[in-house]
Amino acid sequence: MRKITILGATGSVGQSTIKVIQAQDEKFDIQAVTANSNVELLAKQAIALGAKHAVIADDSYYPALKDALSGTSIEVSAGEQAIIDAAKIPADWVMAAIVGMAGLKPLMAAITQGTVIAIANKEPLVSAGQFVLDAVKEHGATLLPIDSEHNAVFQVFEPENKSSIERIILTASGGPFREMSVADMKNVTPDQALAHPNWNMGAKISIDSATMMNKALEVIEAQRLFDVTPDQIEVLIHPQSVVHSMVEYCDGSVLAQLGASDMCTPITNVLGYPKRLKTPGERLDFTKMSKLEFHAVDNTRFPFVQMAYDCLDSGLQACVTMNAVNEVAVAAFLNHKIAFLDIYDLVKVALDNIKETQLNSLNDVIEYDSFVRLNADSLIREKI
Repeated sequence: MRKITILGATGSVGQSTIKVIQAQDEKFDIQAVTANSNVELLAKQAIALGAKHAVIADDSYYPALKDALSGTSIEVSAGEQAIIDAAKIPADWVMAAIVGMAGLKPLMAAITQGTVIAIANKEPLVSAGQFVLDAVKEHGATLLPIDSEHNAVFQVFEPENKSSIERIILTASGGPFREMSVADMKNVTPDQALAHPNWNMGAKISIDSATMMNKALEVIEAQRLFDVTPDQIEVLIHPQSVVHSMVEYCDGSVLAQLGASDMCTPITNVLGYPKRLKTPGERLDFTKMSKLEFHAVDNTRFPFVQMAYDCLDSGLQACVTMNAVNEVAVAAFLNHKIAFLDIYDLVKVALDNIKETQLNSLNDVIEYDSFVRLNADSLIREKI
């Protein structure tokens, strides 16, 4: 039996991962499941999966988790270090689905085990990409992308023909406001921004989709994962979310991966790789498709995509800044402290006021990320 660890088990990707695992004929030995604060769901998951360890990041929830799992043989622990320790438990396959930069240290811990890591968390690659990839190489780990777009590229990317690749085309739904004017965006609420037309996702990624920061981060992630130049990456709005991404070759062939708007598809692909497993998720019904549309990104309404290219041009410091300020701003918006368009403004102000700093190590990145977040908090306090 393959040994499995799920970091971020109670999030949308974590829940889809469990759905895929439970649908397989193959049996899995679940080493650990972790969550930030959702004790009730984590306990249910740990029991259902027969997990050996259940870990809650917020240590104030430790008594509740301990109580929920009393009478079982499941080991319970809590706190940031406990999450990192869970990532170090020997496993054949680790799902890295902790949202934001909180997932960086556990990801690095899993990499040191030299295992297969399904990465659903784009922020560590955006802010610490080269350090992550260097560690993967050093420890002989395998990094497989879960994001529907990067998994799509992964499925049609031919490493032996890399020099023949002309473009990687990332598709974007455009989110709930793809046809809304900037003037109307001023008054959108968190509930409106969370209402994605195609995907059922967590709060942070849903807001990122509404601002198209999600696609901006994916541009940077694609550059890191596939080692191409920024000008080889293009973003197109594709409202139907059927074509998840494409790769164009010099002979004019464009290879695309299609699928339903269901995270079970990329998760099943990566769980089975290099084999193909049967998904419990939705399937495409081509008879119900009337058209597939593709449009250029409107950089006036959605400036984050162009910012991603600018950050790649500027260097790692800009990438860290963009990601960190966005995380802080999204949390503030969800808590009704700032307006929707303030997310753009805060990121732009931060990028315009970067003070040159050398980031020569992972620790440098972590310290700079914390510094940027503190500054972003200060800017938000000034606004309110």
